[in-house]
Amino acid sequence: MKRRSFLKKGAASASLMGLGVSGMNAMSHFEDAKSANNKKFNLNYAPHIGMFKNHAGKDPVDQLNFMADQGFLAFEDNGMKDRSVSVQEKMAKTMVNRNMTMGVFVAHKIYWKEPTLTTGKENSRKEFLQQIEESVAVAKRVNAKWMTVVPGHVDLRKDIGFQTANVVESLKYATDILEKHNLIMVLEPLNFYNHPGLFLSKIPQAYEVCKAVDSPSCKILFDIYHQQIQEGNLIPNMKMAWDEIAYFQIGDNPGRKEPTTGEINYKNIFKYIHAKGYKGVLGMEHGNSKKGKDGELAVIEAYRISDNF
Repeated sequence: MKRRSFLKKGAASASLMGLGVSGMNAMSHFEDAKSANNKKFNLNYAPHIGMFKNHAGKDPVDQLNFMADQGFLAFEDNGMKDRSVSVQEKMAKTMVNRNMTMGVFVAHKIYWKEPTLTTGKENSRKEFLQQIEESVAVAKRVNAKWMTVVPGHVDLRKDIGFQTANVVESLKYATDILEKHNLIMVLEPLNFYNHPGLFLSKIPQAYEVCKAVDSPSCKILFDIYHQQIQEGNLIPNMKMAWDEIAYFQIGDNPGRKEPTTGEINYKNIFKYIHAKGYKGVLGMEHGNSKKGKDGELAVIEAYRISDNF
């Protein structure tokens, strides 16, 4: 062996030995990340914290950077309001630096099993509006435009008409707060199977409520997973409710995993949404169908396939 070749090989070996376990993990992380195409998507798909934790680790800033490296243009975080101010500020700075749009966070405490806004009671409305006020500060801190609102459980002692009127009145008060800041609460209808007994379950119902509230700060969150279970007829309902839809969320059915794992033809749905000129965010509010790094790469590939139209 020539001396020069021997020296080069010796240096390479020494370099790898010097990396240690953490260095080798970093190299593995890099190679895995390179295997995913970082070309930008046609639509603003928004992963959430934890979706790529096996590649990026636990730090939310590292996770944001990994998402951006894979070509994702947006991010959503239901639990953003519960994070410390310092973490919110770090995440906001990272999203600005990576040119990412902040999607939804949950604006208030959701009551899954007891009626609140449907009752018309003053204490429930007051609590809700206080939490909307608090969410305005969070939205400004993280450069968010949208926040999720779920009106809560039905009131079994009141006719649906009275309940609707009570919900509409509370939402009108909320828009008085939000309009001043150009923020939007998006109402999310949830399916009867996963969330039995909730007041808001269908897109036509959400459309009716938004028309009654009549504000640019009250729109619909169209969760495709929930509506496949609740009523189907996805694209026609999108078309009929389009002027009140401000946000989408994604999940295949059954299983609530990434597109291509269930019965929903996401390629056609994404093609329709794109053709309508939608520039907003589509939250990836689903789990990964497979565990570990392979499962995370499968999620990215599923979106590459479904976004190819």
